[in-house]
Amino acid sequence: MFEKFSRSWELVKASAAVLGSDKELLLFPVFSSIATLVVVATFLVPAFALRIFEQGMGPAGFVLGFAFYLCQYFVIFFFNAALVSAAVIRLEGGDPSLADGFNGAKARIVPILGYAAIAATVGMLLQALKSRDSFLVRMIGSGLGVAWTLSTFLVVPVLVQSDVGPIDAIKESANLLKRTWGENAIGNVGLGAVFGLASVLLIVIAAAVVIAAFSISVTLAITLAVIAVLALVLLAVVQSALSGIYSAALYRYATVGEAPAGFEGTGLQHAFAPK
Repeated sequence: MFEKFSRSWELVKASAAVLGSDKELLLFPVFSSIATLVVVATFLVPAFALRIFEQGMGPAGFVLGFAFYLCQYFVIFFFNAALVSAAVIRLEGGDPSLADGFNGAKARIVPILGYAAIAATVGMLLQALKSRDSFLVRMIGSGLGVAWTLSTFLVVPVLVQSDVGPIDAIKESANLLKRTWGENAIGNVGLGAVFGLASVLLIVIAAAVVIAAFSISVTLAITLAVIAVLALVLLAVVQSALSGIYSAALYRYATVGEAPAGFEGTGLQHAFAPK
């Protein structure tokens, strides 16, 4: 397990080096965040205006909820596919542009939409379990959510680099989990833990600084608060970009067994060489 942990963080560092050499990749999660906020506003405004959820989750609420999940997942997966498409070009020694990434995602837009529909269905089912009164049912829902996240971590790279549909992509991602479970789990949990800790520390420090700044100037305090929020957004963008690069590199190792420039010292080309 220690060997897997070591290899995983070598891959994370190599992914960070890729991001450092091609900062344009950060724009994909930025665009994704903007599009996600647009989707939220598009659904939130009519939901409140029409009071759809005032009497609980009725048929209209269920339809609206599914449509929201579908649109959100489609936006997230589309921009993630664009990021992965560009990252793959970089991993193969090329110099990708934003257009290259978006073209790669557009070429697979139908399978991406199909996967979004599946993920929306699973998401609603998991949310239903997590919202039950029974503690045991909520725990089962959380466990299934973790299993779903791990088993589908490589779905987008599979969709981008293979001519398969969403169901086959999910199956392939789940099969690859058997070979990459350590790196997959550590990559998911590790990145989340590192950036989660960084976010908590930033919030604590920012809160203390902003409170202290109020005694000096309200304008200064508001300015510092805005800077802190922007810093949190930047952390989320970097985490998303690294996760996309990591998944692309992990899939490449698991299926091709080649080490692109900058990844030679990770040892993954030996761990995941096709058998």
